[in-house]
Amino acid sequence: QVQLVESGGGLAQAGGSLRLSCVASGLTFSDRAMGWFRQAPGKEREFVAIISRSGVSIYSGDSVKGRFTISRDNAKNTVYLQMNNLKPEDTAIYYCAAGRVTTRDYSRMDYWGQGSLVTVSS
Repeated sequence: QVQLVESGGGLAQAGGSLRLSCVASGLTFSDRAMGWFRQAPGKEREFVAIISRSGVSIYSGDSVKGRFTISRDNAKNTVYLQMNNLKPEDTAIYYCAAGRVTTRDYSRMDYWGQGSLVTVSS
């Protein structure tokens, strides 16, 4: 049974930082691209960042470029999202996802975590 478990969300002030972690089990982690997506109330799910199986290829959404960094540790089956210079518009539920391809398209991801709420106050 595949499980993706996020942690590290919470409340931050604008300009602050948070780091999300996602631990995967039940799959061969190094065979999967790992991504972060987010969904704010009343909005569509949005691509945040994705990292390829080896970590060589990384893509980020325009709204987080230069502020958020995705990384992975294949030895720990863990993907991270370092979020700096947070803005109130970053408030959303953040989801970790695993897929066979490195893509911005959330519909092509195979497995999802339960989500972690990030709230940024102004």
